Amino acid sequence: MELLEGNNLSMVFGGLSALNSVDIKINKGEVLSIIGPNGAGKTTLFNLLTGIYSPTEGKICFRKKEIKNLKPYEITRLGIARTFQNIRLFKEMSVLDNVMIGQHCRTKAGIFGAIFKTPAVRREESFVRDKVMDVLEFVGLDDVYKEKAKNLPYGKQRRLEMARALATDPELVLLDEPAAGMNHQETNDLIKLIEKLNDMGKTVLLIEHDMKLVMDISRRIMVLDYGKKIADGSPDEVKNDEKVIKAYLGDDFRKENEGTDEIKRVKEARRTKEVKQAKEAYVC
Repeated sequence: MELLEGNNLSMVFGGLSALNSVDIKINKGEVLSIIGPNGAGKTTLFNLLTGIYSPTEGKICFRKKEIKNLKPYEITRLGIARTFQNIRLFKEMSVLDNVMIGQHCRTKAGIFGAIFKTPAVRREESFVRDKVMDVLEFVGLDDVYKEKAKNLPYGKQRRLEMARALATDPELVLLDEPAAGMNHQETNDLIKLIEKLNDMGKTVLLIEHDMKLVMDISRRIMVLDYGKKIADGSPDEVKNDEKVIKAYLGDDFRKENEGTDEIKRVKEARRTKEVKQAKEAYVC
């Protein structure tokens, strides 16, 4: 079942095209990764899907509803949450309070209730606190809920940002380079966390440069280069795609996979074509 669809998405900044006629489809329950060189338009695409930018051209639908011109908080309320490439936490606030903020789009208390702490507001705050503690337990931060966000090590700050996104009760979670700056153990723990997140029914859209992580958890991979989509398919299809190897994975990846059947077939087809062209060139 199709959860989100973007058609012919383009984004132009003062004459510079950051995205050029990109189509994206995300199916319910899948893990889709977006890869590409720096400046390929990956984060710009995230910003379009979450309402930070409005596309210059194109259409975005979530659960068949047009969301192109909605505000970010309206899109969050519909069920799309995200993290950021650069960590954006309230550093002087506790871990618990950072995540409780994520529940703001689901609470009903108004200004009057917040000022006078009515029984209904106190009940709602108690409910939110319990729910947030469950989220913190899920990401492995329940033992540091009283700590200030700034005191957490880098890997746990990344998890905290994920927890805040999960607190919004999203159906679709967008993770922008969640493994950036992590060591090997932290990355492995992140893989398990994303898999656990997907197992509980969340759909995940991921931007990442760590190719092991991408290949391990993705059901499908989409590749951007200079604002255009150059590939979209399974991990095996993408890693053997010549355009992807040339644009992003590079010669080192090619050498590592030199013996794979797919690359052998590509090379053989190329040699056959070259021989044929050579014969045709010299036949009168």
